[in-house]
Amino acid sequence: MSAAVPDMLELQYELESKAAKWYATMDIANAFFSVPLAAECRAQFAFTWRGIHYTWNRLPQGWKHSPTICHGLIQAALEQGEAPEHLEYIDDITIWGDTAEEDFEKGKSIVQILLKAGFAIKQSKVKGPAQEIQFLGIKWQDGCRQIPMDVVDKIAATSPPTNKKETQAFLGVVGFWRMHIPNYSLIVSPLYHVTWKNHRIIEWFGLEGTSKII
Repeated sequence: MSAAVPDMLELQYELESKAAKWYATMDIANAFFSVPLAAECRAQFAFTWRGIHYTWNRLPQGWKHSPTICHGLIQAALEQGEAPEHLEYIDDITIWGDTAEEDFEKGKSIVQILLKAGFAIKQSKVKGPAQEIQFLGIKWQDGCRQIPMDVVDKIAATSPPTNKKETQAFLGVVGFWRMHIPNYSLIVSPLYHVTWKNHRIIEWFGLEGTSKII
């Protein structure tokens, strides 16, 4: 899949390099189901449920190659339609510009190309133009990426972990955002020690939440 679908981190770096003032995003509705399966391929997707035989006639979700195929078809449609500059991750697309008007016209052009190619776009899935927006789960504003405040609030409200299982769960949550947290490795290093075999408890104390591993 990595050969056809862009790396999310590389997309973040590329969007950050645009130093945009205005953004817009769109999410293609039921993108996989917009792709028909060739009749000769449908037998490969046959299954039985409650004694009745079925098969998919549209690209199924959950199949390992579906993201690659879907991304490639959308990319091809946009290229053939000579779409304005954009970034695409499977069925998520973002555009940017120096003004709201520029952003709007780019978005309008891309929507028309996708509709002509047979993809569905719901108005509720089109966001912007706006100076602050989310793309790939990340907040974008003034050309910079940020952790969304609802994520920050969720992490801040998390109770301090007291055992290995809780620590692993917490590290899993914050680890997704490690590229956005300065000195992340240094900060979480004591917590990783808790996941080692002989460390089971963290004792928290003091107003600053310092800890001791037992």
